Amino acid sequence: MAGNSTLLTAALCALVGCSSFTLQAKTDFNVVGREMAGMLQNSHYARIQFNAELSEKILADYLSDLDPARLYFTQQDIEAFEKKYGRRLHELLIKGKCMEPANEIYKVYSERVKERVEFANKLLETSDFKFTSKEAVMRTRKDAPWPASEQAAEETWTRQIEEALLAEILRRDAVKRLAEEQGKKNPLAEEKGPKEKIALRYKRFQHSIGEADEEDVANYFLSAVAAAHDPHTDYMSMREMERFRSGMANSLVGIGALLQAEDDGATKIMGIVVKGPADKQGELKLNDRIVGVDPLNSGEMIDIMYMKIDHVVEKIRGKEKTEVRLKVEPAGGAPGEVKFITITRGRVDLKDELATAEVIEVSHKSGKRRIGWLRLPSFYMDFEDGDPSVATDVQKLLARLDKERLDGLVLDLRRNGGGSLEEVRRITGFFVGRGPVVQIKDTIGRIESKESLFKRPLYDGPLVVVTDKSSASASEILAGALQDYNRAVLVGDSSTFGKGTVQQPMEIGRFFRFFEDNARAGYLKATIQKFYRVSGSSTQKLGVTPDIIFPSLTDALDIGEAYLKHPLNHDLIRKSPDFRPLDRKGLFLPILQEHNAERIKGSKDFQYIVEDVARTKKRIAGNSVSLNRVKREGELSESEKRRKSRNAERRKRFATMEEADKKRLKFFRLTLDDLNLEKLPEVDREKDAEAFMRRAKDKAEALDDTPLWPSGLDPVKRESLSVMIDLVDQRDKARTAGILPDGR
Repeated sequence: MAGNSTLLTAALCALVGCSSFTLQAKTDFNVVGREMAGMLQNSHYARIQFNAELSEKILADYLSDLDPARLYFTQQDIEAFEKKYGRRLHELLIKGKCMEPANEIYKVYSERVKERVEFANKLLETSDFKFTSKEAVMRTRKDAPWPASEQAAEETWTRQIEEALLAEILRRDAVKRLAEEQGKKNPLAEEKGPKEKIALRYKRFQHSIGEADEEDVANYFLSAVAAAHDPHTDYMSMREMERFRSGMANSLVGIGALLQAEDDGATKIMGIVVKGPADKQGELKLNDRIVGVDPLNSGEMIDIMYMKIDHVVEKIRGKEKTEVRLKVEPAGGAPGEVKFITITRGRVDLKDELATAEVIEVSHKSGKRRIGWLRLPSFYMDFEDGDPSVATDVQKLLARLDKERLDGLVLDLRRNGGGSLEEVRRITGFFVGRGPVVQIKDTIGRIESKESLFKRPLYDGPLVVVTDKSSASASEILAGALQDYNRAVLVGDSSTFGKGTVQQPMEIGRFFRFFEDNARAGYLKATIQKFYRVSGSSTQKLGVTPDIIFPSLTDALDIGEAYLKHPLNHDLIRKSPDFRPLDRKGLFLPILQEHNAERIKGSKDFQYIVEDVARTKKRIAGNSVSLNRVKREGELSESEKRRKSRNAERRKRFATMEEADKKRLKFFRLTLDDLNLEKLPEVDREKDAEAFMRRAKDKAEALDDTPLWPSGLDPVKRESLSVMIDLVDQRDKARTAGILPDGR
């Protein structure tokens, strides 16, 4: 739904954080809508007119966000909403009456969910599905027509329930078969039956819809208002703002536990932060299930069964040094067994999300090469006191890496969705020294060039940057600048995400009249600027194209800004006036690309990816899932045969690679906790994976016998390392020949 994070994101925030606040405030969300409308008209980069056309977009987005698969509303509902509100939502917003349509539409949605779930339960109770028909359901219904009537809706739901049930039965069959093949106990043997499992899933969903308070409804609707302007303009409720701040600061106040909603209504402990409050207290264990919360340890236990995960988070979090009491069903306990655990809240640092590094020592034909691998998960910064700061952390890591006498450095920006603009500005300077980093254009067309503040780079050696389709925003600024300066060789997916806009959170309550309660007004995160590379190109929609492109499964998927609703357009401006790139010949791209092409052609793992891309594209284009069990089992059998064949081939090949790696590769860990060690410790991948958080292991997933990548090097990391070795070799040859001066 609009404004909602995924369950996993909400669960991560349940680590569990930030300041407490009262839910008793009487903020009028009609006023929030009124003030937000004014702010959008005055602040948004595109200066979109508040008119009937915008109203139609808002309504379409609100309906789509509530019901993305078009399973609950009917075409009759849609037509009634369009007739009543389709061309006047902008007027209701400006007049302070936006909650009328928001509540009315949500009420109908909630009723439809109740009706559909009741219908699903009846089907599951009374129908004996044979799974013998030749019918199919759409793999995705995002572009499907709304059901024309209640009868059409029930027909659609009959097929949806049949597919959900068949998928669950086939999943259980596959897990049972794997367990038998491996001589293990079936981990799903004691689970509730498939029909009951599906029914519980819908029950949880219905509860989450039904328990929405006015702040939730306002969040859904106002998020649609914001998103009608562009994909990154958003309304952030106070709940969401707390999560945003925690994410940017990479720390929060809570108990230090990762939560997950279970189908049967409980909330499961999926992770415990090492040395966090829950870990220190010692009683809460992985796979324990929370069923009640006493937020103040006052004796008033709240039943949280089927409660939305962000509402559970809200009950658990609070002020530092206060207590929360949990009612818990212990993992592996007897049926009905419960225990009560009291934990004192404290500050939790999310060290898993901080910058880290490795030193990879490679025995090479021309001697040992020492390559640094620097991973940046995000451009984090605590806006309140500046600590933590990713730039400060990277500066410390680079200083220690300098002592390790590196031959080259790889900067890993995969899965980095961005963050602070000022932090990326500083980090770019670490590699290019003084000069423009990014250009910013505001809503009236003014262009400002942002420069690095460093006279000289902290690292001036060979540099490779790895990106993927999820590298976005600040990541694209850094990658684009390093590419424009000819400072680094970029490798990875066919492009980065393509987010070339800047957002600013603005407190809506500041615009309330003095007598209006603004305690829960929330924030507008509005797009106020576009950023451009120093070469003059926007990254908007196009992203950054690497110099060397690797095959990737994302090639089959619609990932990126261009596939989102209402993206702003790509455009060009002039080059930054003080932009002085290095000589591109110093990157030796033709020979690096030639060597890469040879390795990709000979790589079995990249070949598998190319095959999977073609297969995935065909499946997506077909947009069809059979309801025939025999046909589905045939498809799964083919897939399982392919998986086993690949695994057999990989086990043999990986064993050979692992032995070769032992002779030529050594890995040394460098975290922020290792900076002052006399000698860096060797990497222990299994132990290091749980250095900051212990995670629950899914018993069914544990049956996956796919071999791990040799030495922890996935194909992208292994090939990126090879590109770096090639770059170092070519620079050494050029220096020996006098083409490059010493020190370049």
